[in-house]
Amino acid sequence: MDKWFYINWRAIFVPSISVLELVIRGSLVYLALFSVLRLLPSRQMGTLGITDLLVVVLFAEAAQNAMASNYTSITEGAILVGTVIFWSYLLNWLGYKLPQFQRFLNPPPLLLVKNGRIIHRHLERELITEDELMSKLRQQSIEYLEDVKLAFMEADGSISVITSESKTSSIAKQETKSKSDLP
Repeated sequence: MDKWFYINWRAIFVPSISVLELVIRGSLVYLALFSVLRLLPSRQMGTLGITDLLVVVLFAEAAQNAMASNYTSITEGAILVGTVIFWSYLLNWLGYKLPQFQRFLNPPPLLLVKNGRIIHRHLERELITEDELMSKLRQQSIEYLEDVKLAFMEADGSISVITSESKTSSIAKQETKSKSDLP
């Protein structure tokens, strides 16, 4: 009966390993996962950024260990979560302040289609099949590849498209608007 009401406060709050070791472990895991995810093809990333994905995964892992009371205290979980927040913020801040670092964090757009012609080596690099590319184009109401002036894979894995009629349709809209403004 005593076990039901006994709380080991020391085990809850006192880390079982050094704080510096926790920070080093958290830093190494975060940076290693970031590097691996940065090198993988981005088509599976969807709209989540790499740092966002890492924060979610590492938060869950750090918090799970602290809450399960296996061998980790709440303090250790908090230190790991703080380390993840630090690296996420630092990388995003560096990307904001240093444009050349931003290119490392988020790859530049990759040209997939130019003037209606697929660039096959870029599709191969990102592990995208022609069928997948055509599916993405159809989702943007593009029926024929010839209608695509440029198509890019963005850093978040989405595909942006500039059609051949984009420029002419925007010019026509401007002319229509200008005519309607006349008395």
